[in-house]
Amino acid sequence: MSSVLACHQLDKTFGDGAVALRILQGIDFTINSGERIAIMGASGSGKSTLLHLLGGLDEPTSGDISMAGKSLTSLSPVQLGRLRNKTLGFVYQFHHLLPEFTAIENVAMPLLVRGTRPAQAEQQAASLLDRVGLSARLLHKPGEMSGGERQRAAIARALVTRPACVLADEPTGNLDRYNAEQAFELMLELNRELGTSLLVATHDSLIAERMDRVVRLEDGRLLL
Repeated sequence: MSSVLACHQLDKTFGDGAVALRILQGIDFTINSGERIAIMGASGSGKSTLLHLLGGLDEPTSGDISMAGKSLTSLSPVQLGRLRNKTLGFVYQFHHLLPEFTAIENVAMPLLVRGTRPAQAEQQAASLLDRVGLSARLLHKPGEMSGGERQRAAIARALVTRPACVLADEPTGNLDRYNAEQAFELMLELNRELGTSLLVATHDSLIAERMDRVVRLEDGRLLL
């Protein structure tokens, strides 16, 4: 299988001197095409930090990260942004939809950033929103939608570009059990249909047991 994301000897330290806090140390990790992986660990163990580094949203203290075979350290900010838009989708515990835009506008936005024509972007966004059961909410803003609907819209936004990998940080953490199961089942369905890899940081053992493999973060180290 081909590698979508990989890191080698990844370290992340916040602060310096006597107040330095080493969050991640010596992380070696590879995500293959179509693979589903859960990251588990106690709060503060570094799960979110690792996802931010792998997604190119933060820089490591040392070590190397490659995305779609390209080392992130070799890329300019513009090149990194383009590669991230092409390769990755992001889902967070909080939906992060822009409140002033409708569901279809929020979902179309990654395509517009990529340079897709507005009419085509909206068509693709509408198609995916229909796929996640939100065809009646296209013109609704986030404040007019339920929590479960907002998270489904966020999943649609993450997948609208058909990324090679989705990084999800506690994607069901703010939902009740019913909506959490619905949202996660949707991610699994789209993983199967699109071949998108999933890397999910979660505390939920019911989510973890449905993944291909589970890794754990303890004391800054990844236990495979």
